[in-house]
Amino acid sequence: MDFVRAIQKDLVEVQDLPDFGAGDTIAVTYKIKEGSKERLQKFQGVVIQRRGQGTTETFTIRKMSGTVGVERIIPVASPFIEKIEVIRKGRVRRARIFYQRARTGKSARIKEKMSFKK
Repeated sequence: MDFVRAIQKDLVEVQDLPDFGAGDTIAVTYKIKEGSKERLQKFQGVVIQRRGQGTTETFTIRKMSGTVGVERIIPVASPFIEKIEVIRKGRVRRARIFYQRARTGKSARIKEKMSFKK
């Protein structure tokens, strides 16, 4: 098993990403290829979960598009990720907040984690 991880470490380079977790609102800018053209697209939403480790780590983002919830699972080691911005740090008690799927309106809000920087 360690042999496989060693090869993955050599072949796949993991980007240096900001520190984020479940409940945080982030904006992911990633490259989309359409035929021979390439463009950047932003996906902003709340992180539902982070799972895995190393090169197989993924995170799930959820946003509301009108009245429809849209989720996207993004691998951390994806070469298509241009950048990740942390918009808000959320205060949640769980590592996986799947209960957000059933919530709408005021009950779907996540409190912001206050940080005091000097």
